[in-house]
Amino acid sequence: MSQPATNVITMPDPSDKKSTESPAGGHRSTHRTSPVPALKPEAQPGSAASPEPSTEVFAVFGVEPEIQAYAMAKYSRSALSMKESLREISTQKAEKFLNTFYFQYGHRSIADLAHIALAIERLSILAAIEVADEQRWDGQERSTRYQDFRKSGYYTPDFGDDEARKLYRDTVDFLFAEYDALSAYMTDYLISITPKPGDMKQDAYERTLKARAFDITRYLLPLATNTSLGEIVNARTLENQVAHLLSHTHKEVRGLGESLKKAATGAAYNVNSDSLRTLVEEIRAVNPELGARAEQELLHEVRVAPTLVKYADPNPYEMETRKELRQAARELMAEEPLAPSKAIVDLLDDEPLEVEIATTLLYEHCHHSYRQIRQAVQVAGERRRREIIDLGLRHRGKHDEMLRGFRAGQQFRFDILMDTGGFRDMHRHRRCIQVMQSFTTAHGYEMLLDMEDAGVRGRFDAAMRRVQTAVQTLAALGAGKNSEAEENSQYAIPLAFKKRALFKMDFAEAVYISELRTTPAGHISYRNVAYAMYEAVARKYPALAKYFRVHDVTAPVDLLQR
Repeated sequence: MSQPATNVITMPDPSDKKSTESPAGGHRSTHRTSPVPALKPEAQPGSAASPEPSTEVFAVFGVEPEIQAYAMAKYSRSALSMKESLREISTQKAEKFLNTFYFQYGHRSIADLAHIALAIERLSILAAIEVADEQRWDGQERSTRYQDFRKSGYYTPDFGDDEARKLYRDTVDFLFAEYDALSAYMTDYLISITPKPGDMKQDAYERTLKARAFDITRYLLPLATNTSLGEIVNARTLENQVAHLLSHTHKEVRGLGESLKKAATGAAYNVNSDSLRTLVEEIRAVNPELGARAEQELLHEVRVAPTLVKYADPNPYEMETRKELRQAARELMAEEPLAPSKAIVDLLDDEPLEVEIATTLLYEHCHHSYRQIRQAVQVAGERRRREIIDLGLRHRGKHDEMLRGFRAGQQFRFDILMDTGGFRDMHRHRRCIQVMQSFTTAHGYEMLLDMEDAGVRGRFDAAMRRVQTAVQTLAALGAGKNSEAEENSQYAIPLAFKKRALFKMDFAEAVYISELRTTPAGHISYRNVAYAMYEAVARKYPALAKYFRVHDVTAPVDLLQR
């Protein structure tokens, strides 16, 4: 391995009176008025002269996110150590610094250094999918496998129409009743066909099979179902996330953007506040003056991002571009019926970059397959293709990132059609570029064979047909009365119904997803998708197939192995 180049300066011996040649062929003067004093060697970090390495590594705890960001940013602007910076910084100094360098000078990377933990509770599954769509997001959501959603409640949008509201409530209440009944029924069924091992405790046995039953009946949960999630993000990501949510098509999601902004700029929840307040009162009882000081130090209000997120607003670029691309997609695909899908996973062919960008920009705004849209884009010709790309950039502001549709050029691009519940799991793979289509009943629904084996297929099919009719009716009832009628109707769609999403990735991520998501402990829905991804790559690149360590999804699964 080559070593880094090092600049070496050779000092002449002060006692050497001989002249030396200069690089240009001349001679250096030998005249010297006084001898050059010898330099005393200094101990260098990590050298033998140092008693111990001078590198110091330590964790930092108890610092507010924006002050931490300021202290770390000072590494590039000050010789102070972290400890010195933290002692020197105050909230007011941090705010002044961030206002100058973050907002005025545009040093956006400073906000990457402020990490914030947020809890978001009682939001719909639909809204949770939108929150988790931020690629730089880290978090966890309530699992449909390990938690019973019967008591979660659900979100009810503002239909502005009593008839629509009643139909919606009746439909969602019906789905929860079916979820309740079939969860209990499927648990009993699985127990009846799965003997308990002698070394397994009864509660563990029942808990495991109940989780399997929830895997089956989660298909009945509507997108309106309340869930909860926690996220940890840096302030720049949160600012972008809030702006995106504030620009969304659904009123609930826009309200969630406002709530996130308030949570970041307002007072944070302090888990130690009760115990600290008790301590302050005990100190006050002994020494009132010291108690007042303790109250100021221990119980002061903490705001996690009062400066960095305060200017997050709806994004005109996103909203105006969405409107125009929707119209372009309607015009281009107006005469194209949805073609029946031949496979749940379609590994797309290579194509010119301009074709990919134009196709991807429209993909999000209709329900057609990528191949159908690409065909229409190619038939429309080069001029129309460039008009579509122009639409994607026409309203871009000075500080706007390009839309996700422009993230193009990955070797592996999969157009995936799968049930919404399975997509919710696959959606966690944020190393991919994911472009979602909206929720719909147009592609039909999935049902696990376990329901057929248990004798409840007819009941499940009837439920799905009833809901599909209700969703279509809700959209029609609101037409002309409510500008978000179609969006509101989506909340009644169960997780069983399929949706399209485009997944773009490199080879390593294709291997990772195929290996991780085919394990026997996973849900069969995404196991099938991950295995189909592997098969598609193996067909196109047979020499690479041996590098996938996938599990055979057709092999029988032990229901008690998690």
